[in-house]
Amino acid sequence: MDYKNAGVDIEAGYRSVELMKEHVKATMRPEVLGGLGGFSGAFSMSAFKDMEKPTLVSGTDGVGTKLKLAFLMDKHDTVGIDCVAMCVNDIACAGGEPLFFLDYIACGKNYPEKIATIVSGVAEGCKQAGAALIGGETAEMPGFYPEDEYDLAGFAVGIVDEKDLITGADIKEGDTLIGIASSGVHSNGFSLVRKVFPMSEEALNTYYDSLGSTLGEALLCPTKIYVKALKSVKEAGVTIKGCSHITGGGFYENIPRMLPDGVRAVVKKDSYPVLPIFRMLQTEGNIEEDMMYNTYNMGLGMVLAIDPADVEKAMEAIRTAGEEPYVVGTIEKGEKGVVLC
Repeated sequence: MDYKNAGVDIEAGYRSVELMKEHVKATMRPEVLGGLGGFSGAFSMSAFKDMEKPTLVSGTDGVGTKLKLAFLMDKHDTVGIDCVAMCVNDIACAGGEPLFFLDYIACGKNYPEKIATIVSGVAEGCKQAGAALIGGETAEMPGFYPEDEYDLAGFAVGIVDEKDLITGADIKEGDTLIGIASSGVHSNGFSLVRKVFPMSEEALNTYYDSLGSTLGEALLCPTKIYVKALKSVKEAGVTIKGCSHITGGGFYENIPRMLPDGVRAVVKKDSYPVLPIFRMLQTEGNIEEDMMYNTYNMGLGMVLAIDPADVEKAMEAIRTAGEEPYVVGTIEKGEKGVVLC
């Protein structure tokens, strides 16, 4: 008896590392010290020594049951983008610049080519965020996961000068809400998605004119990474007073998280286009509208609060970064929360 007979193939692990090296290399930043394969990743902070009060911000998350669709479609090159996005978007919400990322893949059986494909998506997400992929772990866990399944999670660290932290403390009545378009369902609410739509190859491979793609392609579309858009707004000289990443809990849970006491966010539902996948999901699942807004991003992945005098400048900066912004509402006096009208 040996480890391989017990279900853990050490040689496959070595092969996975070799295959992913080219993807990891493409994410490197000058601050990264050492190479892939050490016991830890090292990152120099010397480039940030001139900040008044350099402050680390962090985020950790996973892809969730969206992975079930990747298994069914045997498509593994984009879920890594989702994993990175869920972490770095939270860092960007605080005004931080993502510095580095680490991933964790747990699988029933290590198929080196599949693992490398997953990591290629992680690397792509890191490139979009400007973060270095400085480490990770692939754990082969036979008997714990089915052979063809895996879980994927990650952890990111960023930096911001303390004076530039986005806290929401200065949000006041009359401020404007700007929403930035999402790419689709992103990485939340897939337990409900999987109850509404048949999880079969035939259903996922069915093309819909309204979606402009197959159902599976629309659902598996990776989460947008908003790091460059928020950086562009900052570089345009606009102060982002508050920022909300619309993830699990939708509008009702996430928008209030950026608000101080005494004000509420008023969002106009007709101020931007709701993506077709959400209309289809609501209709097919007979889901009440409030539940949709309480679960999904409904077409807006980020919501920013800014001074009304900065609206045009902020909108142009977001467009320059390649994203689509909309003026979606305002801040009013009232009990902290969100009103959809």
